[in-house]
Amino acid sequence: MDSSALLALRLSLQVALTATIMVVPAGIFFACVLARGRFRGRDLLDVALTLPLVLPPTVTGYYLVVLFGRNGPIGSRVYALTGWSIMFTWEAAVLASFVVALPLMVKTARAAFESVEPQFVDASRTLGHSEASTFLKVVLPLSRRGVIAGASLAFARALGEFGATLMLAGNIPGRTSTAPLAIYSYAGSGDWPRANGLVLLFTLVAAGFLYVASKLNARIF
Repeated sequence: MDSSALLALRLSLQVALTATIMVVPAGIFFACVLARGRFRGRDLLDVALTLPLVLPPTVTGYYLVVLFGRNGPIGSRVYALTGWSIMFTWEAAVLASFVVALPLMVKTARAAFESVEPQFVDASRTLGHSEASTFLKVVLPLSRRGVIAGASLAFARALGEFGATLMLAGNIPGRTSTAPLAIYSYAGSGDWPRANGLVLLFTLVAAGFLYVASKLNARIF
């Protein structure tokens, strides 16, 4: 183990945490829309949000490059306004992790929202609460187990993201090389001692996170 391997692990944690902070509110919003909304195109929205879960990560990464690259419909406008491109930056790794982790948050939170007993929602409305107030005071607290589980899954998925990150952020040591990308580089170059060390450390970190998340979840509920 050396400083580059530890830097890659730190970057993975930084990217996963940042992506999860973004995923949680976005996932809750979309899960609420899909669970409680009745509108045309809801099924199409559900498909669009779920696609990154079933597509190969490289395909998801390709779409992100097309959209957010310097010549893409979004990336070109951002570059024209700011002179900055997200390509080959650590923010690109965050975006890739956000996109691939969001479906897990949406699916888990939606299932939790839909499991709330309708009579609780009806009682809140009878007492004069608005839809927003009912969601915040009744639906969300009753669904907290699913929301926390979704956030945990999203963090774990973001932590291990590889394909989409490689496509959008590249594999630049010290800048965009997360732990999975660093392991790939070490193994590809035949540097097995560093690959083995980082694999072991990454496994311990991931297992430790899952253990702590499980214990916290048990204590909360």
